[in-house]
Amino acid sequence: MAVACLRPRHPLERRLHYRLLTLLAERPDVSQRQLADALGFSLGKINYCVKALLDKGWVKAQNFKNSKNKLAYAYVLTPSGIDAKARITARFLKRKMAEYEALKAEIARLQAEVGQADSAREQEAP
Repeated sequence: MAVACLRPRHPLERRLHYRLLTLLAERPDVSQRQLADALGFSLGKINYCVKALLDKGWVKAQNFKNSKNKLAYAYVLTPSGIDAKARITARFLKRKMAEYEALKAEIARLQAEVGQADSAREQEAP
């Protein structure tokens, strides 16, 4: 069972889960190869994570009825998958808002530093 993919410890892993669920919700007919290309991860990693989503019951794979490629699937988020995506999205938003606030504070500090340097130069000028 690929549940380890669903318990990310690294920020990049959490971001992968967010982006993976978002892409599957937006484009259920996307292939794993297309997911790998879009997300910048190996096909093996995407396969591992998609299997974890299937094992967890967050995603359901359905064969296309009219597809010439009988290996083509549609990945549909289940109700628990939709709930999980909402929780992951809320955590992602909270993390991004904290990063935004930290960046705003850093910009204000740098602007103050530049302003002090400009004032010092002006006072030194004859």
